[in-house]
Amino acid sequence: MESNSIPCNFEKMKKSISLLILLIVISSFNVSKGIQALIDEEVKAIFKIETFTKQTVAISNEINKIVPLKITERNFFKITSQDTFLGYYYLGHAYGKADYFDFIVIFDKHLIVSKVKILVYRESHGGEVGSRRWLKQFIGKSTTMDLKYQKDIAAISGATISARSMTNEVNKLFKTIDILNTKKQL
Repeated sequence: MESNSIPCNFEKMKKSISLLILLIVISSFNVSKGIQALIDEEVKAIFKIETFTKQTVAISNEINKIVPLKITERNFFKITSQDTFLGYYYLGHAYGKADYFDFIVIFDKHLIVSKVKILVYRESHGGEVGSRRWLKQFIGKSTTMDLKYQKDIAAISGATISARSMTNEVNKLFKTIDILNTKKQL
């Protein structure tokens, strides 16, 4: 009897682990309600609107293969309010020393940065990268620019890795959007 119960328990455990992995994968594709509320608040404040609609931007697989950042139905959105096109926002991730952090970049309809905000920072050090003062450096920048860390974007003592990573991710985003715009995907 004992030999039969061990394989049976092993099979149950295997199914439970598979189900757990599936749930983790599915939940990782969705933005939490808290993060979405932060995004909504920022979009409303930037465009001075009460309500808006976000629409996914469909990018062809062919174009998505040549851009530095892959655009999916979960990370790049067109913003409209009362049938008026306002701009776009991108939800991205950058890496600090030991963990990633979530950020958004909001663009106006001319693809100029209106706002950059760190939504969730998961490390105990380097959180200065989320300061409004430091993030203001990105406002007004165009997607045709290539920002240089320590030249165009100031360094932050104690947050060097996060600040450099954020600058690199914004540059990749700029290159991606510039390609999408040139290829008439926006």
